[in-house]
Amino acid sequence: MITTIKHGTVIIGAWVLCACGTLSNLPVDAPNAAGGDLAASGNLRAEVDSLSIPLITARQTPGLVVGVLQSDGRKSTFGYGVTDYPRGYSVNGETLFAVGSVSKGFMAEITAILVHKGQLRWDETLATLLPSSVVLSADARNITLLQLVTHTSGLPRQMLTGEILASFIDYLFTGDNFYRSLDNEKAIDYLATFRKPAKLEPRYSNLGYALLDYILQRRTGKTVTRLLAENITRPLGLTQTGYDAWRLPGYARRAIGHAGDQPKFIQRGRVVPDWHFSSLMVGAASLYTNADDLLNYAQAHLRTTGDPALDAALRDALTVRYDRTREAAALGWIVDDIGNQRITYQVGFIGGYSSYIGLDIRHHIAVVVLQNSFNWTNNIGHRLLQRMGEAADRQAAAQNSERKIPR
Repeated sequence: MITTIKHGTVIIGAWVLCACGTLSNLPVDAPNAAGGDLAASGNLRAEVDSLSIPLITARQTPGLVVGVLQSDGRKSTFGYGVTDYPRGYSVNGETLFAVGSVSKGFMAEITAILVHKGQLRWDETLATLLPSSVVLSADARNITLLQLVTHTSGLPRQMLTGEILASFIDYLFTGDNFYRSLDNEKAIDYLATFRKPAKLEPRYSNLGYALLDYILQRRTGKTVTRLLAENITRPLGLTQTGYDAWRLPGYARRAIGHAGDQPKFIQRGRVVPDWHFSSLMVGAASLYTNADDLLNYAQAHLRTTGDPALDAALRDALTVRYDRTREAAALGWIVDDIGNQRITYQVGFIGGYSSYIGLDIRHHIAVVVLQNSFNWTNNIGHRLLQRMGEAADRQAAAQNSERKIPR
């Protein structure tokens, strides 16, 4: 984010607004530079410590939880720091965090399940998905359900209105929610004048997922809270995941959000307000969960759940629909190629929180990283998955070499 004040006007470079997804900076190692140590020592705790403790020591975040799913199914969580400054509870795998746009992955998979049930079709367009009373431009009429879910509709991150700009400027000084305009059915009015860009490629859109929230509720007659429970959290046994945070076990000891890289004009480490939504942004940005539940959620994508229909939808969600080496688009998931590793992941930012969930499908491993500070740079997730994948490859290569040696 670049913010410049000139002649009394605030100019916001690149219009980077939080509660977003793919603007995170995800550092990686040079390919094959880091896997050897982990492969040789097998000391996962030391590897996680080396990535995590510097963030706590430098007060980049008050608290940090890293969850790891290993290829043999073992799950481990590592907690660092506290729920809030100056006095707080120690964080661990059960500590609740707001996860921002990781919510969208759950929404995408609810949609995939409804498609597999025959209640929706990927090729349906806004012309039939929205009420006939909604005024749609010619370009808006042709947006498909699949394009909404994969961020390939051409819709912008949000409407560029004076109301949102004013709310964002206020956010820089207060930390207050500036997406209230999107959390309103009036946001749909934007579609009357929408013109698609020359090239339809992945373009992250909070507006697109606000529309998805509206469509799912209209088609099913159910709230997104109920859809989440029926299709994801109840079948997977995710007892500490939901949109209504105050209803979840452990809410009293939840991680409290703090200023980090944003809001720009609040000192790092200061508590910032929670963001609350009540309408179209509930499904897109309101999820609270913890590392334990997210590891179980990740595992469901890598191993069978025992429910063939659910398994099919979760596998479908991981299928790349718009391929490229970085930020390829699956259903709510993003895919990066890093050396010989392919990482499927989501990131989320909201209020004073940053979150990451990543899968290495080939090695059946996953990493979750939750912070109670808004930090654009995610130093841990990609690096840890990369190192674990490279360590597994080196171990496999060594075992293959041993088999070839004459006895």
